[in-house]
Amino acid sequence: MSGPGADGSQGPGVESGWLRLAELVQATTLRLAELEGELGECRARTAELEEQLQRFLQGQETPSELLDRIRRLEEENRDLKERIAEARAGVERMLARVRFLQENA
Repeated sequence: MSGPGADGSQGPGVESGWLRLAELVQATTLRLAELEGELGECRARTAELEEQLQRFLQGQETPSELLDRIRRLEEENRDLKERIAEARAGVERMLARVRFLQENA
């Protein structure tokens, strides 16, 4: 291990070590700033989720009742889609008849 030179200067190894240390400190500072930003985003998201949970818990329905209602609504939606498809087919048949009558009139 060498000490300072006769003129009080440090060797090239020490200077490069200080430069590397400065680079690492700067990189660490930047990463810390990034992490603080991410932490702020996480805290905001947590607050949002807690608020949504409170609104959900204040509702009149339990989770199982809500799930049952969703299932009923999905079933009703399927039924309505079927009825619309049937009605659309009926309209297409009537339009075909009208076209036929117009062509043969």
